[in-house]
Amino acid sequence: MQKVLDRIDGKELRYFSLFSLLVLLIAAFASGTPGETAAGLIKIIISRDALITDYFELAGYGAAFLNAAMVLGLSIGLVLVEKIPFTGLTMAALFINAGYGLWGKNVLNIIPVFLGTAIYARTHGARVNRYIYTALFGTCLAPLITEMIFLLPFGQPWNFLFSVSAGIFIGFILPSLSVHAASMHMGYNLFNVGFSGGILAFVFVSILRAFGMESESVLIWKEGRNILIVAGLLTYFGLSIAFGLLIARGQLKGLLKIMKRPGRAVSDFVLMDGAGPTLINMGMVGIVCVIYILCIRGDFSGPVVGAILSIYGFSAFGIHIRNYLPVLAGVFLSTLLTVYTPITPGMQLAAIFSAGLAPIAGQFGIAAGMIAGFLHAVIVMCTAQMYGGLNLYNNGFSAGWVAIFVVPLVESFIKYKRERGRKNDDSRGKKGC
Repeated sequence: MQKVLDRIDGKELRYFSLFSLLVLLIAAFASGTPGETAAGLIKIIISRDALITDYFELAGYGAAFLNAAMVLGLSIGLVLVEKIPFTGLTMAALFINAGYGLWGKNVLNIIPVFLGTAIYARTHGARVNRYIYTALFGTCLAPLITEMIFLLPFGQPWNFLFSVSAGIFIGFILPSLSVHAASMHMGYNLFNVGFSGGILAFVFVSILRAFGMESESVLIWKEGRNILIVAGLLTYFGLSIAFGLLIARGQLKGLLKIMKRPGRAVSDFVLMDGAGPTLINMGMVGIVCVIYILCIRGDFSGPVVGAILSIYGFSAFGIHIRNYLPVLAGVFLSTLLTVYTPITPGMQLAAIFSAGLAPIAGQFGIAAGMIAGFLHAVIVMCTAQMYGGLNLYNNGFSAGWVAIFVVPLVESFIKYKRERGRKNDDSRGKKGC
C-alpha cells in the first residue's frame, strides 16, 4: 500500500476525480438500458434547461448520470489539456459541473462558453489556462444558450447560430465581469461567478423582453427518496473520507486546521492543508447535506443530488462543517417563520447552497451566519424571476446580494463595539490616575 501511495503522491485528486467519473458512468449504465439512456440523453440535449429542469424526471436516471459524466469528463479533459493543477478550486469547478450535469448543463450547451473564454484569453495575449476557472464556472448561463434557440424568431438554423454566438459572447465577457463582482462581496460569497452570471443574465433577459421574447421559469422535479441514490451518495462520501484518511496516514491535524479557517475566498484547503484532510472534509460535508435532506423528508431529485455534489466540491475551497452549519440553521429557521416549508423545492436547494455564505459564519460567528442563511432563503426565492430561470447559479446570485448587505453591517457593528471598548478602557485608566 505504501508503494501505491508513493506512486500517486501529488496526483491523488486527479485519480479521485477520474474515479468519480467512473462512478457516474457505472451509475448511468446500471440505471437503464442503452437504448433508454441514449434516448434520454438526446431529450436532455434538445430540451429547455431553465430552472428548475430535473433530468431525473425529464429523461430518467441513466441519461442524467451519463450527461453528468460527459460534462465532468469534458471538464477534466480541459483541466488536463491545459495542465491545471488539481487544487481545491479545481475540485470546486469540476464537481459543480458534475452536479449541474443533472439539471441544466449538457455536453453541448457548455462548449460555446469555453470557446468565448478562449477567445478572450487570446485577445488579451494570455494562455487559456489563466481563465480556465472562469470558463468552467461560467457555464452557469448554459440554459440561456439553449433558450435562445426556442425564443428567437429567425428559424432554427439562424436561431442556432445566434445562440452559439451569444454563448461565445458570455464566455468572452465573464472574465472581466467576475473580477469586478468579487470586489463587491469581498470574498464572502464563494459562488462569485454565480453573482456575475446573474447580472449578465438579467441584462440578456431584459433585452429579449424588450423585443417581446419572454422566458419563463419551469418546475420539473422528481419527488421521493430513492434508497439507491441515498446509499450511493453515502457510500461515495464514505470512500472520500477513507481515501483522505489513507493519504493523511490517519492523522486529523490537517482536518482540525481546516475547521479553524474562516473560509473566505481564496481559501484553497488543498494548497493550505493537503489533499488528505481536504477529501475527509469533503466527505463529511457531503454526508451532512444528505442527512439534512433525510431529516426534512426532502427529495433526492436531480437538482438536490447535483447541489450536494456541488457543495462537496466547494468543501475543498472554503466550506467545512463549522462554518456551514450556522447558515444551514438560518435557512431552516426561515422555514419556521415564513410561508415557505423545508420541502419546498427552492428551499431544499437554498439550504444546501447556503454553504456559499459559510465564510460569513467563519469570520463573524454563529449569529452572523444564521442571519445570512435566513436572508439567503428569503431572497433566493425571488431572484430567479429576474432572469427567467436562465442563471443556473441562482443561489450564487442571491448569496452575493446577502454578502453585500450583511458584511458591511456586521463589520460596522464590530467596529463600533471595539471603539466603545477603547473608550471604556480609556475612561477607566483616567479614573485610576
